[in-house]
Amino acid sequence: MPVTTRRDSQQWILDYLSMVEGKDRNFAGIDHTLWPPRIVKSLAMVPKVMRKIGDERVRLAEAAEKRGHGATAGRVYRLACDAYRTAQHAIMETTQEKIDLYGRLTECYDRVIRYADYPIERVDIPWEGKEIPTLFHILPDRRKAPCVLFIPGMDMTKEQSPDPRDNVFHERGMHVMVMDGPGQGESNIRAIYATHDNYERAAKAVIDWLVTRPEVDSERIMVLGNSMGSYWAPRVAAYDKRVKACVAAMGCFGDKRDMFEKASPHFKQMWMYMSGIENEDEFDKMAEKMVLTDIAGQIACPTLLVAGEFDQLSPLEQAYEVLEELRVPKEIWIMADEAHRLTAVSGLAGLSFYPWALDWLKEILDGKLPPKEGKRVYVEKGGGGPW
Repeated sequence: MPVTTRRDSQQWILDYLSMVEGKDRNFAGIDHTLWPPRIVKSLAMVPKVMRKIGDERVRLAEAAEKRGHGATAGRVYRLACDAYRTAQHAIMETTQEKIDLYGRLTECYDRVIRYADYPIERVDIPWEGKEIPTLFHILPDRRKAPCVLFIPGMDMTKEQSPDPRDNVFHERGMHVMVMDGPGQGESNIRAIYATHDNYERAAKAVIDWLVTRPEVDSERIMVLGNSMGSYWAPRVAAYDKRVKACVAAMGCFGDKRDMFEKASPHFKQMWMYMSGIENEDEFDKMAEKMVLTDIAGQIACPTLLVAGEFDQLSPLEQAYEVLEELRVPKEIWIMADEAHRLTAVSGLAGLSFYPWALDWLKEILDGKLPPKEGKRVYVEKGGGGPW
């Protein structure tokens, strides 16, 4: 059954914004669209339109492949992945159409793996009677090195980041593991649903697997989460003391009222699907537990929070509340005049927060710790960035 909520009466507004903005969420961000504006006239059209775009890209990739141009083919297959991921994500029930679209995404990413400049392994990791799907991006020389467990947001899948053509983790000598945790991507297809506290248990199983790999320095495993991943990553760090450093960015730090009751109806619709809960009152009871202040004091590793000054999903005051609860070397970067998305930050030369956050992790491994009482950095355009 499709998800229904009390705010479904606002669907006509969401359809209109989807037509004129080319997206159904994060309207404050002007740096991206998810589908072609005006061509998509309602959200119901997204799977059809984006599937056609994906198919067009596959034909281009196949043509390059037949001519022996693997590098070009790999790039275009990744663009096809983007289209199919968007197409399937717009379907908030596990229908045959959604399964087929995710199958196309998987097939295209297998071609991305084939043409990547370094090894990428698909790994299904046993967890509580099911299997968590992951992608392990290994440094080209397979040397023993630090590893980042990257935790995507609720609207992402493991195929989205990092980009094999521009792997910012590898640039810093770090392997990276990406998971579709409970409620995300392929896990949802497998009916692995999200609760307020099961992501950390799934991540522990992933870390259990990572420490068995000869390429991974088991004493230097870190977590980085963005958007809803900023809720999950600190929970992972609190639950598994093997985590040596934690970054939580594009905040979902506090209670979820702003996200589920004030922002785009998309967020609650999607999270209800991710949780497998069809009754809105039942879901609301679970959502009340989705906070970090109750576990922040249990985190034992240095922690960085990165927040937009005017994040519409999580007010800055909530980030400060979490910061105060941390009992470890800690730091917060406030991106001036930014909203939720921090992928094109004016104070970071128009780049995303990722390079700077990974540099911060590298410094932590080198022993450069922020003060235990906490450090607040206001990052504005024309300044010196977080340093």
